[in-house]
Amino acid sequence: MIKNIIFDFGDVFIDLDKEATSRMLIKQGFVGITPELMELFKAYETGKISTDLFVERAAKWVPRADPDELRTAWNAILLDFPDYRLDFLHNLSGEGDYRLFLLSNTNELHLARVMDKMGEERYEKFLNCFESYYFSHKVKMRKPDAEIFEYILNQHQLLADETFFIDDTQEHILSAAKLGIRTWHLQVGEEDVVALKSKLLDD
Repeated sequence: MIKNIIFDFGDVFIDLDKEATSRMLIKQGFVGITPELMELFKAYETGKISTDLFVERAAKWVPRADPDELRTAWNAILLDFPDYRLDFLHNLSGEGDYRLFLLSNTNELHLARVMDKMGEERYEKFLNCFESYYFSHKVKMRKPDAEIFEYILNQHQLLADETFFIDDTQEHILSAAKLGIRTWHLQVGEEDVVALKSKLLDD
């Protein structure tokens, strides 16, 4: 029986355009992601480097972009958080049938932009739906590493087989499933988180 639900954030609640940053930066000389750049992304996503240092180091790959252009392009991935999804989550939280948690790979720049786009009232309404929420740059861990899932299970004394995890990234889903967590690999553009209850019944 499912008692706990862990939600991803991007492309589960807030819509993303994952290619937007690259599209914007190509005009400034960006030629593509390298292994070294991926390591920089991971370091920033886990809070190991500051925003200023991240922007400074990222400039190496975008020689014609100034810091403000880099920040704007970095946040271009973030689109809208539809009201109907927030209403769904708020109602689910109010029913009290499940313990709800948020687990997001995110960073300081993105989170600040989300807060700005949503507005303080909607953002607080969102966070208040969860018993606890975990942002990778604050807890210094990220998906798909098993340690972040184990941390949440241990922190709240959750049983894996009573826990349901929703994410749009297969790598994250597979990592959670290896720990015995029940999962839903949400197909962006074909499925919506508001169909959650039917998924729980099917599980």
